[in-house]
Amino acid sequence: MGILDGHIPLAQLRCQDDDLPTDTSIAQKKTEESILENFVPYAPHNVHRQSLESIRLERENHVPYLKRGLENLSRWMMALDASKPWLTYWILHSLELLEEEITPELIQRGISTIGKWQHSGGGFSGGPDQIPHLATTYAAVNSLAILETKEAYDVIDRETLYKFLLSMKQPDGSFTMHTGGEIDIRGSYCALSVAALTNLLTPELIKNCSDFIRRAQTYEGGIGPYPGKEAHNGYTFCGVAAMEILGDMHKLNMNKLIKWCSERQMALEGGFQGRTNKLVDGCYSFWGAGSFPLLYAEMLRQEKAQGFDYMFDREALQEYILLCCQSRYGGLIDKPGKGADYYHTCYCLSGLSTSQHNIIPDFEKVKLIQERGTDALTGGIGSLMWTCANEFTAVGEIDNILASTHPIHNIGMDKTRSIIHYFYQKEIDPIKDLLPKDEEPSLYQKDE
Repeated sequence: MGILDGHIPLAQLRCQDDDLPTDTSIAQKKTEESILENFVPYAPHNVHRQSLESIRLERENHVPYLKRGLENLSRWMMALDASKPWLTYWILHSLELLEEEITPELIQRGISTIGKWQHSGGGFSGGPDQIPHLATTYAAVNSLAILETKEAYDVIDRETLYKFLLSMKQPDGSFTMHTGGEIDIRGSYCALSVAALTNLLTPELIKNCSDFIRRAQTYEGGIGPYPGKEAHNGYTFCGVAAMEILGDMHKLNMNKLIKWCSERQMALEGGFQGRTNKLVDGCYSFWGAGSFPLLYAEMLRQEKAQGFDYMFDREALQEYILLCCQSRYGGLIDKPGKGADYYHTCYCLSGLSTSQHNIIPDFEKVKLIQERGTDALTGGIGSLMWTCANEFTAVGEIDNILASTHPIHNIGMDKTRSIIHYFYQKEIDPIKDLLPKDEEPSLYQKDE
């Protein structure tokens, strides 16, 4: 569909405040003006309209920007001294989505550096001599998965990692982010994603987890940080992905959840907002759109899905990212007028990939594996059930298409499979012949 490929004048998609302006509507209209500056050259009713096929992902700017970040950072990055695993993950994941080679030298540097962040008591810290934290543990494990070598996987001390995860677990099924820290849905997702990848998902660890997440679903339909708080797209993705790991998506009110998630896509901008009545932000290209493959999979399980789409406007999101979120200096941004950073680069590209690819579980293989006595609905084995179809939804040049990213873990599909195969060798051996595979490329390929 898309906004620029439709027949509705852009002016009709603008915010209507009924001549009763508020701070919120004024900020929204100001944002829309900046979006229109980028959209008008491609607008449906522009007599000098430029072709949508000319829209391109400026890889030649983004790759050098990312690689510079692996060599040195500006002094302004001192504020992120406790987020070193995050910076590593954001950059490495962006590079893998852009299908840029991660060299043997970089792999060795990554292994050496990330190993220094592992805490003696388990988990990973934000940097050397800092306390372990669930968020940085998630980022560190994902980074090691992207490096994709035995040496990288062996950095992870699974025995102390499990003790750390369990020590963060609360009786109500929630997780605290660190000792004495805050409790919210991020902790649930980070802990369960790490446990799923490293084969540490035990009955003890998951007890009451789905109940806590279910109680955090709000009257609007989205999921808040914990029960009683406002729904937010970041927490909603974390809650939905955690429920998918647990095999408990059916416990959520799916109708209200899908409605809330769909309403977060902006009418004019095409990108997503984080909460009701907030502005569009490039990072929600993933935190917002990322929930839809998971929601769609659950609708397929319940035999309620119609057609083959993720229930959001994929082309509209791509238009926003490609026309409004690319910095001329490299990297991607929140919205026009903002500067690039590695966080927004990672999640804009993750959202772009999500909107381009069609990734769903192979339910036939799930059934056959279940019949052999292996649980294919939860944890790491459940993550192996996802397959990438050989079809794309792409705005602009064909070279805009990125590598696919796993809907649950947000690392490359191949990297997800590799780390799970490593840590689940005994469980996988009896079912190896049944594991799903991606569709073979057709005659029409990306590089043609």
